[in-house]
Amino acid sequence: MALLEVSHIEKNFENTKVLKDISFQMEEGQAVSIIGSSGSGKTTLLRCLNFLEVPDGGTITVRGEKLFDAAEKAQESEEQIRKKRLHFGLVFQNFNLFPQYTALENVTLAPKLALEKADAESLGRIESHGRELLRKMGLENRENNYPHQLSGGQQQRVAIARALALQPDILCFDEPTSALDPLLTGEVLKVIRSLAEQHTTMIIVTHEMSFARDVSDQVIFMDKGVIAEQGTPEEIFHHPKEERTRRFLSGYANPD
Repeated sequence: MALLEVSHIEKNFENTKVLKDISFQMEEGQAVSIIGSSGSGKTTLLRCLNFLEVPDGGTITVRGEKLFDAAEKAQESEEQIRKKRLHFGLVFQNFNLFPQYTALENVTLAPKLALEKADAESLGRIESHGRELLRKMGLENRENNYPHQLSGGQQQRVAIARALALQPDILCFDEPTSALDPLLTGEVLKVIRSLAEQHTTMIIVTHEMSFARDVSDQVIFMDKGVIAEQGTPEEIFHHPKEERTRRFLSGYANPD
């Protein structure tokens, strides 16, 4: 059984169809990169998966549990939506850290809020896990720093640790390096590459073609709201079937 099944997702904004019949599956431990031009629907798809947008059609299923079905019109509470979001961890383009909290506080805030009983043992366990995540991000000496005291790359690594803190089924990245200069981009991509090597289940929206080729098990090319082509990195980058895929990739330096 696939970990994630996305079937016939549609999303409209007024009279504009942004997502048109999007369907794909992914297995646990896979890294799937989504590439395509700006405006092709990549970020909207991630927002639908994370329940930040409500699709107008289709279904989303995780581990055999149907989390969303557009055919069911029942109104859901914010608590029900928050519970569904726990399946996905989202790392935004611009970090979105809480400026009033330290790095460690940013990482541990959501797990603490999710506690039913905030006893000393549970809080201590969350703090310990938060420190371990920051250590894995190479930030063990920055836990007491506030976001304004961190570089962009360090802030994005805190954001990755925060997304991992609730142990989501699927970690989602929305252009994680778009706000970074080339030097800082490298340090963030190194962390994501390490997660891929650990078989962390990930969906990565990216314009970094060489990175997508190297870390992905599957690549999805989106164009004008549809999945124009999907396959292995070898198939997409070296043997694309669609002319529009070839045209898109021709705008980038050869990933080799």
